[in-house]
Amino acid sequence: MKDLPPVTDPRVIIGTSTADDAAVYKLDDRTALVQTVDFFTPVVDDPYLFGSVVAANSLSDIYAMGARPIFALNVVAFPVNDLPLEVLSRILKGGSDKAHEAGIHIVGGHSIEDKEPKYGLVVNGLVAPDKVVSNAGARPGDALLLTKPIGSGIISTALKGGHAGEEAASRAIAVMTELNKAASEAMLECGVNACTDVTGFGLAGHLYEMMQASGVKVLVRFGDVPLIEGALELARKGIVPGGTRRNLDYLNDSVDWQGGVSEVDKLIFCDAQTSGGLLISLPRERAQKLLQGINDKGGLQAAIVGEVAESDGKAKPITVIK
Repeated sequence: MKDLPPVTDPRVIIGTSTADDAAVYKLDDRTALVQTVDFFTPVVDDPYLFGSVVAANSLSDIYAMGARPIFALNVVAFPVNDLPLEVLSRILKGGSDKAHEAGIHIVGGHSIEDKEPKYGLVVNGLVAPDKVVSNAGARPGDALLLTKPIGSGIISTALKGGHAGEEAASRAIAVMTELNKAASEAMLECGVNACTDVTGFGLAGHLYEMMQASGVKVLVRFGDVPLIEGALELARKGIVPGGTRRNLDYLNDSVDWQGGVSEVDKLIFCDAQTSGGLLISLPRERAQKLLQGINDKGGLQAAIVGEVAESDGKAKPITVIK
């Protein structure tokens, strides 16, 4: 995107400069429009579950911005001559049901013919201009909180190869289909400084973007990072998606690995997630309150995983200790 012209519209509150989760456009003094789009190829075999995962993943960007989703549009690519339309119907049904769970409708969309199925959503939301939560507000002294366990990329890859058992698969699907709605509501009730959601760039990648956008650094305790049960064992067997390895290759020099962090640990830390949790930076004194609020709303393994510190501009933005 470096060759594209810069965004100069003064109504654009958040554009591309901080690699945030969604665009934010000020409509008036009380209302801003939040918009995101996301789509990808199947991560599970069941068409209905694939649609559910995609919808939860797409909605997550709106929740990460502290916004309320209002409606969505489908984005579809489908091999109409190779797969029965019933498969597409089930994908769309999964997406629709998940949207209804979020309290919105899917009101249209666009489809093309393609050799490989792809599905996604354009999601629109609303937020007060002065209530936007971006990835650029983390402050020294903040606690870092993660609302879902990681490892879904590894387990999804194992599923495709027939290497994941039913228990690991069901745990990963439960994580990927859980909306970040309750976590976002708890975040807004508590008051936070920054937030992003953890998806394809992995925990490491989205954390890197937050630190760069905020001009700070972070210490993460790897042992406190929640993992989907079964992901570690699969990674030790070498079952790791290509996107995860690319994340590590890209980010390895930006992380100070300390205290015996293994190569498998590094891969998990960089694992490409689908519909991961919210990564939240907030004042330390509010962290336990937020953790309790998320747990009270039925969250999955939320945990405080690190602390934000002032950056001198020379140290690596992320330090991970075992």
